[in-house]
Amino acid sequence: MPGTVLLLAASPTGKGCLVDAASVLPVLAAVPPAILSGTDTANVVELADPLEPQAVLTRLRAAAAAPGPLTVFVTGQLQLDRRQRLPHLALARTTPATVRYTGLPWHWIREELRLRPAGATTLVLDLHADHETWELLRGAPLDSGRNNAVYGRIAPPPARREVASPSYMKAVATVLRSGHRPPLALLHQQVLARLGAEAAACVLLSTRTADSGDPHDAISEAARGGRYAEADGLAARWEEAAARAHGPASEDALHWSEVRADLAMFAGDAARSCRTWLTVAHVRLAAGQPADAPAVETAADRAHHQWGAIKDAARARELGPALAELRLRVPGRREGALENVQQHLRQLQTS
Repeated sequence: MPGTVLLLAASPTGKGCLVDAASVLPVLAAVPPAILSGTDTANVVELADPLEPQAVLTRLRAAAAAPGPLTVFVTGQLQLDRRQRLPHLALARTTPATVRYTGLPWHWIREELRLRPAGATTLVLDLHADHETWELLRGAPLDSGRNNAVYGRIAPPPARREVASPSYMKAVATVLRSGHRPPLALLHQQVLARLGAEAAACVLLSTRTADSGDPHDAISEAARGGRYAEADGLAARWEEAAARAHGPASEDALHWSEVRADLAMFAGDAARSCRTWLTVAHVRLAAGQPADAPAVETAADRAHHQWGAIKDAARARELGPALAELRLRVPGRREGALENVQQHLRQLQTS
């Protein structure tokens, strides 16, 4: 089965740049796609200094939906948004004051990859952190998802007015250009040996995937085979078990609700997906989570996206007022979200 490779290199333009991220792309692009992926053939998508987080999300979502192994190479810098102090991958327009709106929230990467089977996704990371993010990550690991293998490093900020080199990723590319892809744990060790003393100052990332007995595997396999009712039934049983054990507003129960919302989307039932995301958002809000919490914003954004995909005007009209009410409380990061719902709802009501 062909693999998929996503090459993402991003850093701000101007004085906020900590690392010359894009310089690694020509070196990685010289590696044959099959070697990058570890499969016989592979499709490669390259994103060089993207401007908009939504554009990156679209490419990431498409890559995550592709069958077969997925390898994501990310080179860039991490910054915290000032409101929630959550790590973001800085993009071309990102400044310290605009991270929340112009950077890619790291948890978006985790969310988009969560339904992939254990062992099917690998992240290779060469990241530099600004001072705030570096202090945070020294005490709390970067969460890249429990089903994903992660290899790489997070480097401290370079000296003032210096722009660092993505030396870890360049070393990865150099090893792979030999035409041989060793097991990634071994590749990681080979790269660290090349970096020498530089590696000692970094946070090193080398985590393996969760066990192949994870229920997500069976659910993902059923969904990829088009057996959406079977996949939803499995997720529903895990949702019920989590609700009994921990309560319906627990993270475990809500996780399975979110899985079912995604499964409805894959099955083409946008209305059911929208309704489920609306429910998740309201449960989180009722549990006291703030309107700008990442999980609440994600639920609102996905409800909005799925509402726009509903082809049956009557069902869209039915769900529109609930979405408008949610958008009053959870406007999200994109300007004009509430106005968009109200305008579309007016069109539906006059059609």
